[in-house]
Amino acid sequence: MRAELIVAIALALAYALTNGLHDASNAIAALVATRTATPLRAVVLASVFNMLGPLAVGAAVASTIAGIVTVEPDQTAAVVGAGLVGAVAWNLVTWRRGLPSSSGHALVGGLVGAALVESGLDAVRWGGVDGWRPVGVFGVLIALAGTPLVAALVALAGIRFARRGLRQATRAVERPIRAGAWATSAFLAFGQGSNNAPKAAGAIALVLFADGRTDSLSAPFWATLASAAVLTVGTALGGWAIVHTIGRRIYELRPLDGLASQASSSLVILASSIAGAPVSTTHVVASSVVGIGGGRRRWRRVDWSVVREMGVAWMTTIPASAALAALVLPLWRWLA
Repeated sequence: MRAELIVAIALALAYALTNGLHDASNAIAALVATRTATPLRAVVLASVFNMLGPLAVGAAVASTIAGIVTVEPDQTAAVVGAGLVGAVAWNLVTWRRGLPSSSGHALVGGLVGAALVESGLDAVRWGGVDGWRPVGVFGVLIALAGTPLVAALVALAGIRFARRGLRQATRAVERPIRAGAWATSAFLAFGQGSNNAPKAAGAIALVLFADGRTDSLSAPFWATLASAAVLTVGTALGGWAIVHTIGRRIYELRPLDGLASQASSSLVILASSIAGAPVSTTHVVASSVVGIGGGRRRWRRVDWSVVREMGVAWMTTIPASAALAALVLPLWRWLA
C-alpha cells in the first residue's frame, strides 16, 4: 500500500478522533449536567452505543461523504488527505475553545477546498436532493442547515407535552425521568455513532476506490469498525468543555429537560442517518437545548451570547476548513 494512501487513512481516523472529542460528548452532556450520571458512567454508556450505531446504521452516510468530490484517481489521496487536515485542524481549534462546532461542516469544507484547488469547480459534486436523500455538497448543506431547526421545534413541542402530562405529578416521578434519561442518552449515542463514524469511513472508502482497492464507494466493514472504535476513544478522552457548554451555558437543564432534549435529538439524528444525511450532531443537540428554553417560555434564560458564538462558528467552519485544506494541498504534493 502506498505511503500516501496510508497517511490519508490515518488522517481519516484522526478526524474520527477529533469528531469524538467534539460531537460524541454531546450524548452525555444532559446526563452529566443534570447529575443523572457520573462522568465515568456516562462515558461508558456513550462508548458502547457509539460503537453499535455505525455498525447497525451508517452505510448511507458513508456513501454520501464518499460522493462529494470527484478528482483524478492519482490525486484523490492528496485531495482527501488535505481536506482531512483542514477538518482536523479546525476541530482542534474549536475543541480547545470549548466551542460546539460541526465536524461535518469541517469535513465538507476541507474536501471542497482541496478539490477546488486541485481541479476547479468540476471536481465538486454540487448535487441537491434525490427524493429524501441528500446528494453532493448542496444536499449535505441542506441537511446541515435544516436539522437544527427541526430539532429545536421537536424539543420545544416535546417539553411542552411532557410538562402538560406531568402537571399533577409528585416528586416520585423524578426517578423514572432519570431512568428514561439513561435510555435516551444511549439512543442519542447510538444515533451520533451512526452519523459520525461513517463520515471518516466515507473518506477512507473514497481513497480506496480511487486506488482500485475496492469496486464501489461503499465503506468496507473494517473501515467502519475502525472509525467507530477511534470515535469511541475520542469520547472517552472527553470534550468536557463542550459538555459544559451544551448542558449548562446555553440553558440550565433540569432532568426532564435533559430527557426531552436527548429524545428529540436522537430522533432527528437517527432519521438523518437512515436517509444518508451527514448532519451536525453538535448543532442538533445544541438547538434542541434552545428549544427546551423556548418550550418552557423562558427565552430570556437562554444565553444568546453563547448561541451567537456558535452561530459564528457555524458560518465560518466551512470556509475556514476549506482555506486550511487549500493551503495544505501544495505542501502535501511537495512532501509526496
